[in-house]
Amino acid sequence: MSKHEKTYTTRANFMLHGGDYNPDQWLDRPDILADDVKLMQLSHTNTFSVGIFAWSALEAEEGVYSFEWLDDIFANIHSIGGRVILATPSGARPAWMSQKYPEVLRVDASRIKQLHGARHNHCFTSKVYREKTEQMNRLLAERYGDHPALLMWHISNEYGGECHCENCQEAFKGWLKNKYNNDLKVLNDAWWGPFWSHTFSDWSQIESPSPIGESMVHGLNLDWRRFVTDQTISFYENEIVPLRALTPQIPITTNFMADTHELIPFQSLDYSKFAKHLDVISWDAYPAWHNDWETTEDLASKVGFINDLYRSLKQQPFLLMESTPSGVNWHEVNKAKRPGMHLLSSMQMIAHGSDSVLYFQWRKSRGSSEKFHGAVVDHDNSSENRVFKEVAQVGKTLEKLSGVVGTNRTADVAIFYDWENNWALNDAQGYSMQSKRYPQTLQEHYRAFWDKDIPVDVITKEQDFSPYKLLVVPMLYLVSEETIGRLKEFVANGGTLVMTYISGVVNEYDLTYLGGWHKDLQELFGINPLETDTLYPNDRNSILFENKTYELKDYATVLDIHSAVAEGHYESDFYADSPALTSKQYGEGKSYFIGARLEAEFHRDFYQKLIEELAIEPAHSIKHDEGVSVQVREDQENQYVFVMNFTEQQQTVTFGAPVTDLVTEEELTGDLTLEKYEVRIVVKAKNG
Repeated sequence: MSKHEKTYTTRANFMLHGGDYNPDQWLDRPDILADDVKLMQLSHTNTFSVGIFAWSALEAEEGVYSFEWLDDIFANIHSIGGRVILATPSGARPAWMSQKYPEVLRVDASRIKQLHGARHNHCFTSKVYREKTEQMNRLLAERYGDHPALLMWHISNEYGGECHCENCQEAFKGWLKNKYNNDLKVLNDAWWGPFWSHTFSDWSQIESPSPIGESMVHGLNLDWRRFVTDQTISFYENEIVPLRALTPQIPITTNFMADTHELIPFQSLDYSKFAKHLDVISWDAYPAWHNDWETTEDLASKVGFINDLYRSLKQQPFLLMESTPSGVNWHEVNKAKRPGMHLLSSMQMIAHGSDSVLYFQWRKSRGSSEKFHGAVVDHDNSSENRVFKEVAQVGKTLEKLSGVVGTNRTADVAIFYDWENNWALNDAQGYSMQSKRYPQTLQEHYRAFWDKDIPVDVITKEQDFSPYKLLVVPMLYLVSEETIGRLKEFVANGGTLVMTYISGVVNEYDLTYLGGWHKDLQELFGINPLETDTLYPNDRNSILFENKTYELKDYATVLDIHSAVAEGHYESDFYADSPALTSKQYGEGKSYFIGARLEAEFHRDFYQKLIEELAIEPAHSIKHDEGVSVQVREDQENQYVFVMNFTEQQQTVTFGAPVTDLVTEEELTGDLTLEKYEVRIVVKAKNG
């Protein structure tokens, strides 16, 4: 399917606006539930995720079910033309289940069984928990599968964590036997067993990594993380059996996450694997806007990177499943969004491919740990406070954007991201333990394109490289021979490839390549990396590239050139005057190797050179200064252009051709002043 053809990932052809609704907390307050219906209309919301943590309200005692309250909620939402995203409640089980069936409780890596409490603390292998979740989900599907308000299934909530119980140990051994063809020698070879006398003579000797046991066998660590992903997916697949059988027409999602302080992709699960099992990608975004360690545009660029990663996983629009209209309650400092930021940050999600703005939460809890987490409806129950009014403004804006729903956009540039690579690199006891920063490094390369409004797909190793002119592959420490072969093919067929320091070091088993750099990489790049110098935090060096000096820090690779051209040189230390940046013509394409971690100015200048050489252009003709981001979604007839001011000052943008503001319906051309945090959304006919 062409990216210009609309893809409706749900049955809705409108922007979803609403969020997590927990009426089960208010069943003894019918006045509150009645107010909710009124406030939903006033806030211009239309879609609500229900039942996420409602198991104890649905089944207070084993086998004693109460669905009548949920019937009423469906009816209330349907009465105002709303939609329901119905969640399965497996993210937090009732106390009676933990008491009667203790095998559902997790065991941590130190082999301590956890008590009942919190959430996301269940064993993914537990036969009992799988039976209970499938039974509950079947009842939900039977009761609500044909309800006209049902829009989507929301499976559990924010899957994560791991269990080390005996059932999981046996499942892990079975997973290993399957992977290594029941051959213990093959496993020992892959894990480099002779090191520290860690050769296993029987499968029963293998246990998951533990701080009180084995944690230094990197092949074991890597396989355990792969197993945790696969076992989580297996649990998810068990949950959806009745949903697929009884409601095949209803799409299914579960909400992905991000690690929040530096806003990088969630690391505990390999989402590239998980994505294949979902109909729609959704994720929960909680950037720390207005923090004191980065600028607003710095943070906005990171948000853009994750959006482009999650959108690219299925090459279709995604959903923003959770966000906050104000503050949260779990950042170190829970700062409120400043006026204008809620609309701007919401529209950024839409600009990068979301077909929704959904919140956690609709109404603030009265008690417990989330009573001060941001919500549409505060404890004052008012529609007159600032946050509620800003939510309503977002809703009114989204009502103007139905034409954007289902649209995507093409890209000439891709950045390569790999979860397994990050796991292995973080495990590596070399380089610097603090400065590896693989996801952050990718975001730094991404920033050079974001600043220039160049569309970027953030892709994984399973995806097709051929649609792109430029593929950027920073710090690919772990890479299989299969992937190396595909990179060679990409360049040979005319692509441009950029690779960096700390790449091509180990294979998919986390075993180093012997005999120098892999021969196919040497052929592709025309170099052999001899050694990587790791610098202390205060150490600095520099390179000279096109008569300009750029600062480097953290890492510098000494390169031996075979058939490459030296494009830049180191300026000091024992490798002064040796190549730091190389290029090579290979087949119909070209490869570049960046040997050092360089400053943002280098990325801007280097990638600008490639952008010009490869004739890569933004999909618009709008001029602006730094801190303004312009993103485009398009269908076969129109371009939908989002012009966003991520600075604290007024900014002037210049439209090179007449456009129509989708919200105000006014025609715009020439110069326009954007206020602090202002966003304008315009449409331009492609044949106009």
